[in-house]
Amino acid sequence: MRVIGVIPSRYESTRLPGKPLADICGKPMIQYVYERATGSKLLGNVIVATDDERIVEAVQGFGGEAALTSPDHPNGTSRVAEVARNMDTDIVINIQGDEPLIDSRMIDEVVHLLLSDPDVVTATLCSPLDDPAMINDPNVVKVVLDRHGDALYFSRSPIPYRRNETEDCAYYEHIGIYGFRKEFLLRYVELPETPLSRLESLEQLRILESGYPIRVGVTKYPHGGPNVNTPEDLEKVREMVRRTIGCDAPENTAGGEAAADAVEK
Repeated sequence: MRVIGVIPSRYESTRLPGKPLADICGKPMIQYVYERATGSKLLGNVIVATDDERIVEAVQGFGGEAALTSPDHPNGTSRVAEVARNMDTDIVINIQGDEPLIDSRMIDEVVHLLLSDPDVVTATLCSPLDDPAMINDPNVVKVVLDRHGDALYFSRSPIPYRRNETEDCAYYEHIGIYGFRKEFLLRYVELPETPLSRLESLEQLRILESGYPIRVGVTKYPHGGPNVNTPEDLEKVREMVRRTIGCDAPENTAGGEAAADAVEK
């Protein structure tokens, strides 16, 4: 069964313009994501799907594969679907372009969820969460599961609500790697928007609200680092990488050269 990985990568970002090209110890952020993804043992190939020639050039510059897509996609999954539509593949893994420290073994966990059960049309991961600050942080998406391992709900709020303090309560953080059977991915992006997905600003709720299950695996591996959504997130990742490989801090802390140009404009 053929499996591909697609990394949606949009140049514009409200909080961090040009973030795919932000410098992290001498390499653009998108290169970290790509190199982590190609560490997967189960992906046939990895493609960056982007709306900007600068990202295409950067990816090709480090030897990666990139596809230029429409600038009009409403979300990353739609961008992934454009690339996957004409690919000879059975399974498509959507790998977030703002997770430079993603563990490639997690990608393989998602693939296994689809390979192990032909009835699973889409799958993702979660990780146990015990930090009260993260549990209450709306930027950390939580998920609750049924007894079969399918998602009951995703929320930015702490779920479940612990009404009875004497009961044990497990919280899980959603990890944003998505696996799709190709035919379901193409069907999913045509589904109309749904009230809860708009309310929570979580596109995966559109799947649940439309009556389709999402299989959720509890990862065996630690979450390597934060999503990069803000300059503060970027600095956290830079510091983690600096501690690992001992590189110098970049002169421009707002991102790479292209990101700096975007900020100035």
